[in-house]
Amino acid sequence: MSLLSITLLLGTAGAAWGSLKLRGNPCYPLSQPWQAAIFEGSRYNCGATLLSSRWVLTAAHCLTGPIHVRLGDYNLYAHEGSEQNKTVAKSIIHPSYNCTDHDNDVMLLKLKTPATLNRYVQPLGLASQCVEPGEQCSVSGWGTTLNTPENISIILYCTMVHIVSDEKCKASFPGHVNRNMLCAGLKGGGTNSCEGDSGGPLVCNGKLQGVVSWGDVPCASTPKPSVYMNVCKYHHWLLATMWAN
Repeated sequence: MSLLSITLLLGTAGAAWGSLKLRGNPCYPLSQPWQAAIFEGSRYNCGATLLSSRWVLTAAHCLTGPIHVRLGDYNLYAHEGSEQNKTVAKSIIHPSYNCTDHDNDVMLLKLKTPATLNRYVQPLGLASQCVEPGEQCSVSGWGTTLNTPENISIILYCTMVHIVSDEKCKASFPGHVNRNMLCAGLKGGGTNSCEGDSGGPLVCNGKLQGVVSWGDVPCASTPKPSVYMNVCKYHHWLLATMWAN
């Protein structure tokens, strides 16, 4: 099952997800060349980020069956001539991933054949330094257009968000947020990602800073931010794992 068909509740705190459409806008074409889409057969499942010609990063909970990766896509259901469909040779979930509390919700996917890098497909660098509260960042995905999982977006959407302090993040989800997690939301409060956006990129200062992981439900009306895996906490593991494989 994908995030479009499951609800993993953390008590009353939140659910794995991963809709920008609620308060975002269509991304400018070619503006997110690192954005990848994960499919189970012909069904869209999650977002992801291209890190190099051979490696893609997404959320661990996105591995729900045999998957493949599509790069260079904008409209999921139209052939635009820019797409590259890639077979996954190896999936590597963080060894301390906990599906109950969403800790270490990161997974590397090694592509069977390298991606062809061009203006539609480009890798994004990893953040090595953690981001400061208040920083403006962007998040993108094909998540739900309404607060119903079946209504995923056809085209890629983007929205601008702000990093929430650790104190406010933990206060929004008491007992469920740890140092590996990062909150971001709209100014004035509110979520920015939802079902279908899981695994997608949070980009700050031109680097990958977060991976869409989980948040409050229903995402259309919650005043709480979204929760991301904090990429700066995984910088060494990601580089070491790609090097070793």
